[in-house]
Amino acid sequence: MEKIINISNLTKDYGHGRGIFDFSFDIKRGEVFGLVGTNGSGKTTTIRNMMGFIKPQNGKITINGNDSWKDAYEIKKSVGYIPGQIDFPDVGTGTDFLKIQADFLGIKDLSYMNKLIDMFKLDSDASLKRMSKGMKQKTAIVAAFMSQPDILIMDEPSTGLDPMMRDKLIELILEQKKKGKTIFLSSHIFKELEDTCDRVAFIHNGKMINIVDRAQYEENMDKQYKIGFAVPKEYQQFLKCNYEILTQNENYNHLVIKINDTQMNRLFKSLQPYNIRYINYQPYTLEWYYTNIIEKQEVQKYV
Repeated sequence: MEKIINISNLTKDYGHGRGIFDFSFDIKRGEVFGLVGTNGSGKTTTIRNMMGFIKPQNGKITINGNDSWKDAYEIKKSVGYIPGQIDFPDVGTGTDFLKIQADFLGIKDLSYMNKLIDMFKLDSDASLKRMSKGMKQKTAIVAAFMSQPDILIMDEPSTGLDPMMRDKLIELILEQKKKGKTIFLSSHIFKELEDTCDRVAFIHNGKMINIVDRAQYEENMDKQYKIGFAVPKEYQQFLKCNYEILTQNENYNHLVIKINDTQMNRLFKSLQPYNIRYINYQPYTLEWYYTNIIEKQEVQKYV
């Protein structure tokens, strides 16, 4: 598939270990690509570089063939963008702002804009200055989607939304995905990423840790089970068995294994000689992957 967004060796160093360092990845046409990491990990810096608001010290970004720094104006006209920090100009009401945005984008038919306003229950006649955080976020969502752009770039797009409106946003993203739009978003809400993304990149302290494909956390994968042992010696003995162990904890004598459904009979036969305290099925979610694989890998680097 055609690569619509390409990021190559991107570095923006603010000093004292802050910034992003040697990021490289690409996003294909029609793909929804997510970015997740803790506060300060580099999500917003990455997106600001993509939109041409800041210039990297090294590396290059192209979006639909345009250089993110040299062709920033063209990118801003063709890409639907939701910033992480929303600060509207003093132009009156939400309606006033959206009409100015429509003029900038050359939108004559405002029917889709009005559909989005209804969808998100946005009081667009309210003063921008007096809008709540959630209302500002809705206005930014309408502004980003109303031209139905082929590419959308969003920095924490559900910030300030209540659960119902967050579901509406997910519905909107999936609707655009079905139309073949290319979408890049950062989020701290794992379910939001799980529901929408084909791939998710994990970043930590400004460095790319891993890129996870959807197949790695969908339900049709191998299952994982958490097993607790009553006797430490038996726990140690089971570790020598030929099972794929994802995590283990000697303090509590428990571990998590990954196993295919076809091997469940073998597992239960293997466990018969042991005193088992519990065995629990563990859903293999994106959040589990982050907290148990990514975070632990990073911690071990400093031990």
